[in-house]
Amino acid sequence: MIVSTTNDITGYRITRHLGVVRGITVRSRSVLGNLVGGLQSIFGGQLSAYVSLAETARQEAFDHMCEHAQQGGANAIIGMRYDANEIMDGITEVLAYGTAVWVEPA
Repeated sequence: MIVSTTNDITGYRITRHLGVVRGITVRSRSVLGNLVGGLQSIFGGQLSAYVSLAETARQEAFDHMCEHAQQGGANAIIGMRYDANEIMDGITEVLAYGTAVWVEPA
């Protein structure tokens, strides 16, 4: 699956637009994750516990989006973006979305 944040893919031409695709995940921080993150915040710098959580959530949403595109017959996604919202304290929704297309080499 080719995924691009632009509206085209260099070296390919779009032959079919198949619609919007999305992948959603909802994640929460664990008690242990909050404890480790809180301790790390005391000393400053990168909060690896939270970076790991954010990366995992984005990857999950991305993978779900790619599965959705494949189910719709796409071989590429253009205009891909991420969005995130806090549903409640400590619970975050991450959305990956874009336009599913069929591309062929130019």
